[in-house]
Amino acid sequence: MKFTKIPENTFQTLQLNAGVLLSTFDVSSPAVVDANLLGATSGGVTFNAAPSYIDFGEDIDNCPKNTKELKKLDDWDVRMTGSFATMSAALAQRMTAAADLSGDKISPRRDLALADFKDIWFVGDYSDKNGNTNGGYIAIHMLNTLSTGGFQLQTADKEKGKFSFEFTAHFSMDAQDTVPFEIYVHAGAAE
Repeated sequence: MKFTKIPENTFQTLQLNAGVLLSTFDVSSPAVVDANLLGATSGGVTFNAAPSYIDFGEDIDNCPKNTKELKKLDDWDVRMTGSFATMSAALAQRMTAAADLSGDKISPRRDLALADFKDIWFVGDYSDKNGNTNGGYIAIHMLNTLSTGGFQLQTADKEKGKFSFEFTAHFSMDAQDTVPFEIYVHAGAAE
């Protein structure tokens, strides 16, 4: 069959397993530091960076819809969703968004503080070279992230609780042209 094929490098370019969510990650010295793990997830995570566009030709007579010279990138909606299987006080504060943490008590607030916006990293194994020392990775850095899904808990009989999350990345007035996410695709090397 002529068109039933896959690229020869398919195994070298697969993202593997569920990955991890981290508070910080250093791409120059990639390693998972336990203190930076937000929690264990269940069912994986979903990242979506959706651009929105304006078509300046849509109301012009005889202009075809989606003419590339009249298309303008208007905005980005950057979100990560999933469920945590574990919970800590620090994670509960992050998921509550506008909240203060005192010991093991999370007290919601009615107003946001700039400190409520924190970066999040997704890091997952990548490629057929994914050893502990030189393994490849895909990393997504979400900037100025805020929990926009609230604090959610779903329990079931004889099941583990699940804490659904939705984090949204935000632009900053300090860097208005910086889109609030970055993607790193790093091929691994043989161990």
